[in-house]
Amino acid sequence: MEKAISRRNVLSSAIIALTTSAAPQMLSAAEETANTMEEVAVVGSRIQRNAEFETATPIQVMDRDAIEKSGYTNLQQMFEKNPAAGNGTFSTRGNNQDSTANGAAAVSLRGMGADATLVLVNGKRVAISAFAESITTNFVDINSIPIAAVERVEVLKDGASAIYGSDAVAGVVNLVLRKDFEGAEVSADFGGADGYDEQSVSAIWGVNGEDSNLTLIFDHRSNSTLASVERPGLDTANQAPRGGMDFRSSRGYPGRFIVDGETTIDPDCPADSAFGATCVYDYGPWTLLTPEAERTGVLMLGHAQLSDSVEFFSEIAVQHNTSIAQGAPTPLDEDAGLTVPVTHPDNPFTSATNVDIGRYRTVDAGARQWDIETDNLRGVFGLRGNFADWNWEASVQRSRSESTQTGDRSQGWVRTDLLQQEIDAGRYNPFGGVQNPQSVIDAITTSLVRQGKSELRGMDFTINGELFDTSNGAVAMAAGIERREESASDIPDDQFQRGLIFGTESVSAAASRDINSAFVEFAVPLAASLDLTLAGRYDDYSDFGSTTNPMANLLWTANEQLSLRASWGTGFRAPSLAQIGLGPSQESQFFTDTYGCAINDAYCANTDYNIVFSGNPDLEAEKSESFNLGAVVKPLEGMQMSLDIWRITQEGKIDEVPFGYLYSQFCNDQNSSVCVRSAPLPGESLGSLQSINSGFINIGEQNVSGIDLSVVYSALTVAGGDLGLRLDYSYLTEFERVELNSAGDAFISRDLAGEYEYPEHRWAASADWARDTFAFTVGLNYVGEFEDTPDIDFDGTLDYDTNKSRMVDAFMTVNLQARYTGFEDMVLSLGADNAFDEEPPFAIGDGDSDLYGYVSSQHDPRGRFIYGKVTYNF
Repeated sequence: MEKAISRRNVLSSAIIALTTSAAPQMLSAAEETANTMEEVAVVGSRIQRNAEFETATPIQVMDRDAIEKSGYTNLQQMFEKNPAAGNGTFSTRGNNQDSTANGAAAVSLRGMGADATLVLVNGKRVAISAFAESITTNFVDINSIPIAAVERVEVLKDGASAIYGSDAVAGVVNLVLRKDFEGAEVSADFGGADGYDEQSVSAIWGVNGEDSNLTLIFDHRSNSTLASVERPGLDTANQAPRGGMDFRSSRGYPGRFIVDGETTIDPDCPADSAFGATCVYDYGPWTLLTPEAERTGVLMLGHAQLSDSVEFFSEIAVQHNTSIAQGAPTPLDEDAGLTVPVTHPDNPFTSATNVDIGRYRTVDAGARQWDIETDNLRGVFGLRGNFADWNWEASVQRSRSESTQTGDRSQGWVRTDLLQQEIDAGRYNPFGGVQNPQSVIDAITTSLVRQGKSELRGMDFTINGELFDTSNGAVAMAAGIERREESASDIPDDQFQRGLIFGTESVSAAASRDINSAFVEFAVPLAASLDLTLAGRYDDYSDFGSTTNPMANLLWTANEQLSLRASWGTGFRAPSLAQIGLGPSQESQFFTDTYGCAINDAYCANTDYNIVFSGNPDLEAEKSESFNLGAVVKPLEGMQMSLDIWRITQEGKIDEVPFGYLYSQFCNDQNSSVCVRSAPLPGESLGSLQSINSGFINIGEQNVSGIDLSVVYSALTVAGGDLGLRLDYSYLTEFERVELNSAGDAFISRDLAGEYEYPEHRWAASADWARDTFAFTVGLNYVGEFEDTPDIDFDGTLDYDTNKSRMVDAFMTVNLQARYTGFEDMVLSLGADNAFDEEPPFAIGDGDSDLYGYVSSQHDPRGRFIYGKVTYNF
């Protein structure tokens, strides 16, 4: 039905092969040409082109066959191994009780953050996760899209705000769903590692009618919990024996008390837990490396020809996810205001006239646990057709994500007022680290509910076709208008807001906005085998205002062996709904209160303090500029190489007010409203630090650049079979961040390339051999070394630019898969991820999210994972 635009042949087989480079890629030459030829460059352009045209922007594609060969069971595994991804890509691994987006996963291209990568489904936006990550990072939860439903993953590694609008700063991920399926297919797989397992079953059914198709997809996946105690060395916050830091908490069990105005350690504190007047506690054994999860999804895709020129299409998707989160038992400090009557029957300080609880932890109540349920619903309905040689499409959609976190009385949620009542009655004993009776535990615990919801409503209309012919070919155009209504809310339990629950990060947010947009794109053939693409987009937001962003791309096809490409554009990221509408919300950070330590030794322990954030409705959009210059070369028959040099600049980046600045400016003042302290002890000028109030401003700037290399060689015959080789390599040459110094009086530039969580080198390589009914794949995934401890003295001020730390070793894993297709309509697969059971390299950590001897964002502690899969087609 769609009218293809006639263009010159531009070396499609070479460029297509080179732009299909998700990690790892496992396609033979024939498959790359045959399977990918009709699916060229959907992402990054609105103009419909024939299969032999290639755009001037770098695009990776992983088709269904490559997904099957990879062995990945979900999208988060795929993107974690993609060399184009980086810091800010997160998964359910380590996404625990102290996270604000439990159970979710996101992709961050170029390491610029999950909110700088736009995620589309079939070229359209979807609702963001109901719960933001790190309090204000809005993102699309890629766990809400089952991998069984994905036909193709397209990754545009370039800015594209001129085409798609906000968030397309570092790139765009487009998930193309399976459709036009006829027949039935059922698959099941099971896999396990030491102390951990995964299983799934999926089915797809499709039927063709006269000028119509209906495709139904079902997917169910589950995994067990991988606890830290299953991985020795990663189950303790005291990494000192391994050469790291002792991050044990000052909220101890036994604890410390303020007795007649003097900080006093519990007399029953074990000697190896005594740190001055503080009894520290190791919360590491409570940590879950991967929480238990279950995900079930159903999708229906259909289309029907209504007339010769009009077609109706629809997409309906329903996803239900459940997961858990767990943290150590409730930590309490002076801010809880707990006291102990001197007449308490268990009071060891018999001569005291006043006893306050300083730092304590209700270990006898058990771990704090959440049950998380998330429901995602998406519906798209539209018409498309052609009129007078122009293609058009109109659609409406509604997308919603709702999440609920619940914790009941058996899951460790202690209320301070109830605890105080039981202490006053002499029934709860806070001394000696004893186990209190279950009846008392029941009396001090409560149930909690956190509810989040995000919603997107949208409508759009687009046209594309040929404007006029020139001697070099037809000039094509695409144009369109869009309207979106977005809203998000995150409502914590009232008991959080009343200050009755301690030690858990809580978020409160609510915001909404409307967006009206218009865009236009031109494809202009020029002389000397040049193709020029120009685009521009106008977006008007009801909150921060409007923005216009242009783009220009140029492709030169020198001959069948060489083509050169260049692209430039500006972009933007609108302030997230969470950053605008955030109410008082908490997260914790480890640091040493150096001002307090100078007053009282009891304040010298490295402690997890609360940072309290509030939103800023006056935030402006972040602005960006991207540039890419590349070449595609075919030096030998069956070999293709691509090299791209890229650079992205962000200005007005929304960041937290620098923590080091807040601490240095306000935390030496007992009366500060920014740095909140308890009343000082007699004879002292500063009390115990309780929390620091912070917010968000347009203050940061980032300059990120790198080099991407891709090599494919698929014209090999080995042992009577076809062998395909592939390498995808990404080199981060610069990640300069401009930010306020700790004094708050000047801006400083720091280069993150090679620093903590920013390895300079990442690559993925694969070899795929197939002969008759047998096939075998080997994949290598490499994450380069990087420097440890961005805050080497853990005083809350980053100092990686002035202090040299140890290096975190490189991490390379090997994946293996064997396939057999000798049974009719059946494929059998057996594989192993991390086949040689490599352990994650040791790291001291950042004192924040990484406290257990490894870097959770870069290295997977799961170990060797062996799996089997069977797929049967009816």
